[in-house]
Amino acid sequence: MRKLWLIFAQAATISLAVLFVVSTLRPDLLSFGGRSGGVVTIRESQHGVGNAEIGSYSTAAKKSMGAVVNIFTSKDVKTQRHPFMDDPVFRRFFGDQFDGEPQRSASLGSGVIVGAEGFILTNHHVIEAADEIEIALADGRKLPARVVGTDPDTDLAVLKVDGRDLPSITFGQSDNLKVGDVVLAIGNPFGVGQTVTMGIVSALGRSHLGINTFENFIQTDAAINPGNSGGALVDASGNLVGVNSAIYSRSGGSMGIGFAIPVSIARQVFDQIIATGSVTRGWIGVEVQDLTPELAESFKLPNTEGTLIAGVLKNGPADRGGIKPGDILVGVEGKPVTDSSSMLNLVAALQPGKQATLRLLRNGGEVKLKITVGKRPRPQRREE
Repeated sequence: MRKLWLIFAQAATISLAVLFVVSTLRPDLLSFGGRSGGVVTIRESQHGVGNAEIGSYSTAAKKSMGAVVNIFTSKDVKTQRHPFMDDPVFRRFFGDQFDGEPQRSASLGSGVIVGAEGFILTNHHVIEAADEIEIALADGRKLPARVVGTDPDTDLAVLKVDGRDLPSITFGQSDNLKVGDVVLAIGNPFGVGQTVTMGIVSALGRSHLGINTFENFIQTDAAINPGNSGGALVDASGNLVGVNSAIYSRSGGSMGIGFAIPVSIARQVFDQIIATGSVTRGWIGVEVQDLTPELAESFKLPNTEGTLIAGVLKNGPADRGGIKPGDILVGVEGKPVTDSSSMLNLVAALQPGKQATLRLLRNGGEVKLKITVGKRPRPQRREE
């Protein structure tokens, strides 16, 4: 019995070895029932990766990248004189590096060419207090730039360069954007060179962020990093829909929350700066506060629509027009006021020197007052 078992084991081992060799060298001999063993028909795309047929945005990027420039700024920075500079031994070892002499400070950002004449849109904070500004085009050219005008309230600025054959971007319709739309952010992050990142519109109409006076941001998860400021946010067709402005970050790098100024606002600012060199906005001289549910209840209001007049500037337009602290502003020129941000935007759109009708709630009743709109004071330049 033991002998028969050994013969069976040896036969099985030899058979398995023969089957392994045949399956490796001649798998076609093992096909059964007309099945084509070892032959698989694979369908391959005739297009390489990056074609529009499989979701590429290379056409949009190519259309807009040439109009996005790198901006390099520099300024003199006065360093503080070290108290030991009068000691000859200290000067011998350290020289004049602590002598309080002016030094050059450099920074970088991005911008967008919006006209073949050489006008460039960028952020105000990119060129603020700069002594010299130079832009670098995507084709390698470097040109000096001058400031045409700035608007700190929206953090926008317009530059001008002189050059030939300058590419310019096509304006899109930021008012038609929807949450979920694909967008590309183009700029020069960290100075590594022109870079394109892709994401979607995460939210619209972001405000109350404390970034600018007038806020109506496009929020996107397209990576925006230091150096991207002033660069282009474009749609899937390569049209400008926003100017990249700020990020929310705890590390200094992108965390998926970036903000861009809608091109509709940028266009208004651009047109005014080109026409007059500055931006003129309406102003009524009040301090406002958003209505909380508790405040609404104390004023016996049905909801939190409107904004509370917390203070009135003496002899300002509102004061002369009869507005008082404690009034609830609910309408400007027939348009509803929902909160302090919408009130700022509505008042800013008014023409200085003209009369405007404001609708207010006072002591449980409605009051309409006509006031003469003033001109919004220009923010004081920050000292560096």
